[in-house]
Amino acid sequence: MPRHDWLVGRDRRSEAAERIYAAAAELIARGGYEAFSIETLAAQVHCSPATIYRHAGGKAAIRDAVVAIQATRIVDTARQAIKDLTGSDRVVTATIVALQGLQSDPLAHLMRSMHETPISEWITNSPAVNGFAAEMLGLEEDDPIAAQWLIRVFLALWCWPLKDPDVQRAMLQRFLGPPYSTDC
Repeated sequence: MPRHDWLVGRDRRSEAAERIYAAAAELIARGGYEAFSIETLAAQVHCSPATIYRHAGGKAAIRDAVVAIQATRIVDTARQAIKDLTGSDRVVTATIVALQGLQSDPLAHLMRSMHETPISEWITNSPAVNGFAAEMLGLEEDDPIAAQWLIRVFLALWCWPLKDPDVQRAMLQRFLGPPYSTDC
């Protein structure tokens, strides 16, 4: 029986990485990060563990890439929602849209259930997350403290969501929005 190479005729590196990350996302969403292994992933994509390491790195690198892919999707949705907004409206809308995206994402439990690195340390130290937060703030000057504040507010609302979306919006408008208001 002939064997089909799933990379024939394509850019091997990018095609392999995409396929590996998609399978990893599925495995992690189904069984959690702790149960995820390179060997299981290799079996899922019909290759050797060496191929996984060569194209995507180890378990932590794959986790980071999968989370970055999911985060990019959520951030792209937030970017669209805030493209014409400034100040308080921008940061409140970005936070609400991003929270809705994350709360509906099947991989959200991945980030909340990781035991290796505490979630707050891993997320708050991520250059990508800090960049997303700075972009969502829409400030003219770089303000790492404001980005960290937004990340922490976001984490609190993600880990302890309010049941009523109207109350959540009111809370964000009252306590998160004012520092970024253009009316000051």
